Amino acid sequence: MTKTLHLGAFMRPVGIHTAWWRYPGAQADANFNLKHLVSFIQTLERGCFDAFFMADHLAVLNMPIEALRRSATVTSFEPLTLLSSLAMVSERIGLVATASTTFDEPYHIARRFASLDHISGGRAGWNIVTTSNPDAALNFGMTEHVEHDERYRRAHEFFDVVTGLWDSWADDAWLRDQDSGLFFDERRMHVLDHHGEHLNVRGPLNIARPIQGWPVIVQAGASEAGKDLAARTAEVIFGSSRTIDDARHFYADMQARLREAGRAPGALKVLPGALVTVGRSTQEAVDRQALLDSLVHVESALPNLSLRLGVDASQFELDAPLPELPRTNASQSGQDALVAQARRESLTVRQLAQRVSGYGGLKMVGTASEIADTMQHWLETEACDGFNVMFPTVPAGLNDFVDLVVPELQRRGIFRTAYQGSTLRDHLGLTRPQNRFFA
Repeated sequence: MTKTLHLGAFMRPVGIHTAWWRYPGAQADANFNLKHLVSFIQTLERGCFDAFFMADHLAVLNMPIEALRRSATVTSFEPLTLLSSLAMVSERIGLVATASTTFDEPYHIARRFASLDHISGGRAGWNIVTTSNPDAALNFGMTEHVEHDERYRRAHEFFDVVTGLWDSWADDAWLRDQDSGLFFDERRMHVLDHHGEHLNVRGPLNIARPIQGWPVIVQAGASEAGKDLAARTAEVIFGSSRTIDDARHFYADMQARLREAGRAPGALKVLPGALVTVGRSTQEAVDRQALLDSLVHVESALPNLSLRLGVDASQFELDAPLPELPRTNASQSGQDALVAQARRESLTVRQLAQRVSGYGGLKMVGTASEIADTMQHWLETEACDGFNVMFPTVPAGLNDFVDLVVPELQRRGIFRTAYQGSTLRDHLGLTRPQNRFFA
């Protein structure tokens, strides 16, 4: 049986490249324009994408004001509010939002995602994050960030509580018997009464069990702690491999961790992020990417590198190799990946800053056929189960992918031509989890 691709759309909500909003023809206000976002999700649904994924930030990014003032990330919608709105103008595409286990409470998370799942007819997904930005702590009554491994220990318990709350009610608990006056069967209600190291939550959740049983669980951490959390909890992992060899290693590693956790191989889909620039010729695509990169302002370069390394890169000698770095309390896997790239490609600090200031992850640049070749090769050599696609600009980059790449993938028989089910679990081929408290 031919293996088929899964495609998510990483929109953040609309662009990952620093200069996307400056590209000629780009809708520069798209992050905060509901009319545009409605158009985007309807285009993605026309392209049969598995899911629209909205990342989130709980603080304005911690970078110098000279760089921040050039960033389009400072204003965007709160994810659950936006996705509830988009659920009303779409029918099949999944709706995935980020929510933090460090700066929120499990009862809130359980209610919000259960609500989204019911509102959307079973299309919700929760991207579990522990939040790497240290400035987020300052917005939640803290003076310093929670230590990295401690955040992950809380996340494990947080997951158990949220999923336990989703299982508060049996599917057949709701009698709604107007003659007898009984609304529900109290024997089909479970009080969680959780008391743990980090959390104390009584329950039950005051909303019926989600249509999918649980919204699809997504995770993106690539540190050892993050991979352990994903192997135990996640059903989709957004990978960050920059090369196919790294991707194959990551894929094999996650499959091994999955087996160690006692889970079946198909229980976790690996979707590396890829910024895809499409042209009707190879040169056109290359020129588009070069133009986009040229629009990154110099004031954004070094601060962006500093943010991603977790250290102040402005103190380094610009035309020398990247020095040895201290460990960071931010994203350790992100720092490791950049250090490895600098060593592998013998980049100076200046060169690394230029390379990553727009977008430093996996890029695909070429014609629709060339992009499809790459995606198919990754899929068929166990480097991934699909991709979390990022578009260089909107609306043009998104339209190009749906109008040019998707038909080529469909022609090859490795991507759906129509949705076969109605829920996000249907799209991903994931089973509905059993209720742990009720048969």
